[in-house]
Amino acid sequence: MKKSLLCLALCVAMCACELLDGAPGDGTAQEQDCAICLKFHESSYVSSKASSPLQIDTNSFILTVTGPDGGVLYSGLYCNSPESLIVEPGTYNVKVVSDDSFSPAFDAPLWGDEQLVVVEKGRKSLVELLCRQMNSGVRLHIASEFLTEYPSSSLLLKSDAGKLLYSYKEKRTAYFPAGKLNLVMSTGGSDETLLTRTLAPGEIFCLNLNVAAQSSESSGIRIRVDTTRTYTDETFVLGGESGGKGDSLENAYTISQARKAVGQKGVWVAGYIVGGDLTKSNVSFQGPFKSASNMAIGPRATTSSRESCLSVELKSGAVRDELNLVAHPDMLGRFVYLKGDIDPSYFGLTGIKNVTDFQY
Repeated sequence: MKKSLLCLALCVAMCACELLDGAPGDGTAQEQDCAICLKFHESSYVSSKASSPLQIDTNSFILTVTGPDGGVLYSGLYCNSPESLIVEPGTYNVKVVSDDSFSPAFDAPLWGDEQLVVVEKGRKSLVELLCRQMNSGVRLHIASEFLTEYPSSSLLLKSDAGKLLYSYKEKRTAYFPAGKLNLVMSTGGSDETLLTRTLAPGEIFCLNLNVAAQSSESSGIRIRVDTTRTYTDETFVLGGESGGKGDSLENAYTISQARKAVGQKGVWVAGYIVGGDLTKSNVSFQGPFKSASNMAIGPRATTSSRESCLSVELKSGAVRDELNLVAHPDMLGRFVYLKGDIDPSYFGLTGIKNVTDFQY
């Protein structure tokens, strides 16, 4: 069972030009090779005034890495991407999105990031990807007087990407690609553009729609922009004043967070089962496996660096019976939640011991 992980829009943190030699998590990169290493910022969460905190599974995002010549180096699920992409020096485009076939729709925010990465010879570029809203939203607040005055009319939201019919009773947010958007009133086959706006990525644009008071001087439609409800995402980081971590599946520690929580007992940790047969100097990332008493979990299904892993003790009982890679080789690459104690050193790695519960 794959649970959603929450993430937040943070400022881009790109640590470029770090030497490859001896860098943890560099996979198959060799000295003098160039590499791009990608990850979402750990301990990151997103919330919006538009709704309760949103649950976003970044592991199911579509990642595309394009080279200087336009060729695609990788295209697929983020969770299946390699820890390091070995490349030639140059400028690369990295794009990750929650939906690669987005079209205008209600309640359909698009999440992701796009960055240009400059890679120099013999060095790697470590890119921390954002999880931010990439499209724009529109909400109409239609007064009863408007409905009374124009009962046979309909409202349309139109952009170059398509259109949506916005009924008088609609309460949801309509999402469109960022850019120019038209509000159109259609009456008896005749269309009238009431408003045109250019919306920014992450913007939720709210309009109050009413009719002007009837008088001898003027009448007609009155549109008022609700600037108090034109907003972008608010951000907060768990682990400080905003609350605890590891106390539930929804607040499970990530791999890197768990390393900073040594000594915590009975907490949840989330990761991918990536290997087994642990020793003090090695982790086997391919089967067949011989030991049922331990395994390793990593930040993504393709983790192949020992330093990127947490070791996991599997004591005899239900947990070992269900999770061990000797009896269940199909568990390799499976996303799992484990509840246990975070130990400073188990087989030379920060580890999880005394596992009492799990879900996958």
